[in-house]
Amino acid sequence: MDILTQTYIVVGTGKSGIAAAGLLLRKGCKVYLYDGNMELDVTAFHEKNPELDKVEIYLGDKVEEVLSQVDVAVLSPGVPVDSPLVQKMTSLGITIWGEVELAYRLGAGRIVAITGTNGKTTTTSLTGEIMARYFDDVQVVGNIGIPYTGVADQMTDDTVVVAEISSFQLETIEKFAPQVSAILNITPDHLNRHHTMENYIAAKESITRNQKSTDTCVLNYEDEVLRKFGESLDQKVVFFSSERKLDNGLYVEGDEIRFAKAGVDSLVINVNDLNILGKHNFENVMAAVAMADAIGVPMDVIVEGLKNFHAVEHRIEFVCKKRDIDFYNDSKGTNPDAAIKGIQAMNRPTVLIGGGYDKESEYDEWIESFQGKVKKLVLIGQTREKIAKCCDAHNFKDYVFADSLEEAIDISYETAEPGYAILLSPACASWGMFDNYEQRGDIFKEYVRGLSE
Repeated sequence: MDILTQTYIVVGTGKSGIAAAGLLLRKGCKVYLYDGNMELDVTAFHEKNPELDKVEIYLGDKVEEVLSQVDVAVLSPGVPVDSPLVQKMTSLGITIWGEVELAYRLGAGRIVAITGTNGKTTTTSLTGEIMARYFDDVQVVGNIGIPYTGVADQMTDDTVVVAEISSFQLETIEKFAPQVSAILNITPDHLNRHHTMENYIAAKESITRNQKSTDTCVLNYEDEVLRKFGESLDQKVVFFSSERKLDNGLYVEGDEIRFAKAGVDSLVINVNDLNILGKHNFENVMAAVAMADAIGVPMDVIVEGLKNFHAVEHRIEFVCKKRDIDFYNDSKGTNPDAAIKGIQAMNRPTVLIGGGYDKESEYDEWIESFQGKVKKLVLIGQTREKIAKCCDAHNFKDYVFADSLEEAIDISYETAEPGYAILLSPACASWGMFDNYEQRGDIFKEYVRGLSE
């Protein structure tokens, strides 16, 4: 296939779709845009995105008019591959790619790709910071907020791409082949999209599908699914563990992160020299070290990057202290496993704000992780009754409902005593009440900072 002579339709007019369409236009390709929202103001869209003013936009069922002219459909991550539209396109022989596949085909450079249920953004940010200390041209892209297609045509063979890749994006890869991949962990998430854990696991593991035997895959030894998966791979596998010493790989021993490699066991860093909290972050650090080492960054450069890295926004982010109460924004804790890590990172009695959009998650393990540390749970959103029932089943009675995030913060502030923490770590997606987890976290921080002392 000569990809520059194909006709494309980009499905979705959000950030990812805009970037993909822009890349195709810059490459001289014929491209259409589609959005299922019949109410989309096309004039306003073109005024906001003048670089796409020549692109025809089809809304709703109107797309049927143009499908016969299309060779390739580029799906935004939010578009399910089993949706009626995508099934229709497939039946017409249209090739289905995602934004990641398109960027890979039209980009260049060496690729470090990171996936997993939790920790992707922190690990991607940390890995990117380490890489930038050693390589002249580093692009940090993907699910972290910068569309891969937005910068693909700026890349050269000397570029190092550090990409956060979601399970949604992995569903639509074909030839995408990173030189270094990492799967940080796999716990239940997005089952409303993937339908079964088997499908979800397969999507995550597909990040290694096109790697060569000389490439590297970094895996969490303490994840049973990934440990078994690693044993099946032909490429180089580097394990990391937060629970036990490894003869080969990275591990935590006391306050030290160590790396056993080629018969030599050496200290990487003392965890007290890090600026990020919690065992889960030590796992993120080990994954980043393994990836940077695999692509050739010297260890002294890696350690310097580790010492200078700070937590990413919305992930166990310290906001402020008022009345000797510490406020933490963990809005990126959008599933129970991520939210458990937020609780584990707290070193004091905690008032927890949770609840949101229902992704068909179960909350038993999350509630079990409270273990006396969570003194009160303030619940908001669509899932609050479901979570309350789960609390009752586990004999946790210290919960209350709030009708808004602001009310939840007020209740938490009234409840918390000096020396407590107030933690927003919802264990749920933000949709329904907020546009995204970033907006939820930003509102939390702004409101908290305005509280009287």
